[in-house]
Amino acid sequence: MPRPLDGVLVVALEQAVAAPLATCRLADAGARIIKLERPEGDFARDYDTAANGQSTYFAWANRGKESLTVNIKDAADRDLVLRILAKADVFVQNLAVGAADRAGLGSDELRERFPRLVTCDISGYGESGTYADMKAYDLLVQAESGLVSISGAPGEYGRVGVSVCDFASGMAAALAINEALALRERTGKGSAIKLALFDVMAEMMTVPLLHHDYADNAPQRVGLAHPNITPYGGFQTSDGATLVISIQNEREWVALASEVMDRPDVASDPRYAGNSARTERRAEVDGMVQSCFSRFTRKEMEARLRAARIAYGTVNDVAGLSQHAALRRWTVDSETGSVQVPAHPDAGREQPRSLLPRLGEHDRAIRAEFS
Repeated sequence: MPRPLDGVLVVALEQAVAAPLATCRLADAGARIIKLERPEGDFARDYDTAANGQSTYFAWANRGKESLTVNIKDAADRDLVLRILAKADVFVQNLAVGAADRAGLGSDELRERFPRLVTCDISGYGESGTYADMKAYDLLVQAESGLVSISGAPGEYGRVGVSVCDFASGMAAALAINEALALRERTGKGSAIKLALFDVMAEMMTVPLLHHDYADNAPQRVGLAHPNITPYGGFQTSDGATLVISIQNEREWVALASEVMDRPDVASDPRYAGNSARTERRAEVDGMVQSCFSRFTRKEMEARLRAARIAYGTVNDVAGLSQHAALRRWTVDSETGSVQVPAHPDAGREQPRSLLPRLGEHDRAIRAEFS
């Protein structure tokens, strides 16, 4: 079956996570990705060796690509890159601000030279202003964007447990690139995409920001609970399992109180009518819910929640995720062995043959192709 981006050539001067994730999503859609690496390689290759001898981050974000080692400061290698770009559809880079320009690979200059080229520059805080030269690794942006301040339980700060800034930025870049390719079909001209990790996270922080700006009540760290909805959080069963429930409307609240908690009196009590009223009495409401959960095992409570059509989920550890009935996997092959990664989120997408490139694996073939 043809794939959406068959025939699209992407040149990626990328490293770490955000840009590689963007081009990985394009590769899954059929694009050819030529990954430009310095002679020592993308430093994400060396983060760890936990994925059957491969770096977990590299295995996550680099399947289906071709690796070409170049020194962009070398005139001959820069000319090679320009010959490739002459035939390319997309150029993605996430070097430090200004580095691509200094190497003669600045986006404005490239699009002037190749008008159909779509360029995507990924930075930490944008290309101007006092933060432009700041390094912007995932946890740093989690901190600067305010995400850390609303995450976790009261007390010591903690990071969100995955690279959420990198992931969100990579997906935003992939979407923007696809939009630019669609626009080019109508106009014949490429576009400039300028994407900053901080901007992506600022958008993800919209709801807390609006609460701060317009109601002066920015969310606080409330652990395994929702800052604005009650009851919505984790409750422990008699056998030690933690189930997270979510009450989104009054019908669900009545069902929880009457059918799960056996408290029809609470269901009709005006003190708990409406989410705002329940949130004002969060400790009291959550206490009643926890009292109910404490009387039943996980299996018994799950049966009651299902019967009342109350949304719930179980707090799993990573071992639980690994064995989860809903987890789908793709196999990615590498020189050290195969790696089982979570599948593309589109369940209808057939997995392409996926390989992790060795550093410089395609040097000879690509240099001959674009000589």
